[in-house]
Amino acid sequence: MAITAESLAGLASLVSGPVLRRGDAALAAEVAAQNTAVVHDPEVVVGATSESDVAEAVTFAVANGLPVRVLATGHGSQVPVTDGVLITTRRLDSLTIDPETAVATIGAGNRWRSVIAAAAEHGLAPVAGSSDNVGSIGYTLGGGVGPVARTFGFSSDFVRGFRVVTAAGEVVTAGPDSNSDLFWALRGGKGGLGVVTSMDFALVRLSTLYGGALFFDEEHIPAVLRAWAAVTETAPEEATSSVTVVRFPPFDVIPEPFRGKTVISARFAYIGDPAVGERLFQPIRDAAPAFLGEVGEMPASAMAMIHSDPTDPGPVWDRGMLLTGIDGDFVERFLEIFGPGREVPVIAAELRHLGGATARDVPEGSAVGGRGAAYTFVMIGVPDPSLFDTVLPAVADGITAQLSPWVWEENNINFAGGLSVPGSFEASWPSAIFDRLAEVRRHYDPTHVFPYPDRKR
Repeated sequence: MAITAESLAGLASLVSGPVLRRGDAALAAEVAAQNTAVVHDPEVVVGATSESDVAEAVTFAVANGLPVRVLATGHGSQVPVTDGVLITTRRLDSLTIDPETAVATIGAGNRWRSVIAAAAEHGLAPVAGSSDNVGSIGYTLGGGVGPVARTFGFSSDFVRGFRVVTAAGEVVTAGPDSNSDLFWALRGGKGGLGVVTSMDFALVRLSTLYGGALFFDEEHIPAVLRAWAAVTETAPEEATSSVTVVRFPPFDVIPEPFRGKTVISARFAYIGDPAVGERLFQPIRDAAPAFLGEVGEMPASAMAMIHSDPTDPGPVWDRGMLLTGIDGDFVERFLEIFGPGREVPVIAAELRHLGGATARDVPEGSAVGGRGAAYTFVMIGVPDPSLFDTVLPAVADGITAQLSPWVWEENNINFAGGLSVPGSFEASWPSAIFDRLAEVRRHYDPTHVFPYPDRKR
């Protein structure tokens, strides 16, 4: 169905935010993604400033036979949107904290940093992601594994309710006692279910922790990796840790201590007595001399410093997977691929320790995939878009094959990247959860208003 100027004018009269059409000068900035290799060019964009704006945009799309997609803070964009209506929700940035119930009501446009700062004023903290720059809701809809995941679990475990605009253009509440099947699906099911405009999120009473990161030179990669792997064998669930091998390019924008260097970073977070945390981390500290970094008692509000993920937009290619475990053979195989002197077009290879609370579902159940995994493994390719479609997928396929004895057949949707690997969407949940998710999507979106890989228009 052709979109007429009259129909767009009618939509614009009903919403408070901007309404843009393909070709409008302001469209590119409105739909810019964090991943600059992805350029969105939808037919219509609605910059929602309220829940009613979202409902009107969905109603317009249905009336004109158009699919609806959502863009919040710009993270998570893996595939360009080139048709339909794209609703941008970054202006939905309302945020309230109830210090008595320790619950935050978070609008869809919030990044974790705003929630962290507001919660810290009350001695509270969200169980957030490793980066405080990502959107709170988009991240949480896929589960969410942060720097204290082993202690507290997936971020989605802390959701107490959602506000959702459905395919019928209706605003509903999804929680344990209202639309409970939708509530179940949104805690880990990611997309194709509606437009989430806000969520109620339980906070934890946490003001400090023992944590941080140390950086070691390339020659120490084997010693540090082996020490970290040994620590994870017996670590209590109060301890969450990860390591990453990073090959920094020799660019001026890279801080001088890292410029042109290959390093390994060991990250650590312990919830409890700092003296116990220090003792648990000591084997990694003793493995080799660190040239930079600090691990010690720190404010919970500074937790994003543990991973220090980049915040500036740029071209990104990644592939993630879950591991059933690691052992000495895995460590040696990993070193053969990413160890000192190795040349591979992967700028970062990261391992995170899971288990603990991530293995336990919430009492009422949720749609999170990957609860049985012991570790995560993520590769981030060199930021050269000319390599994204051919070279990097081939390299990643080869690396995955080498590590296949430890790669779990199940994944988590937040780690599945652009779903370019055949079967990766289906593998992002256990089969029973995958099938139930499909049923919930059919119920709440029978005409496929919200496209998703299992819902073709």
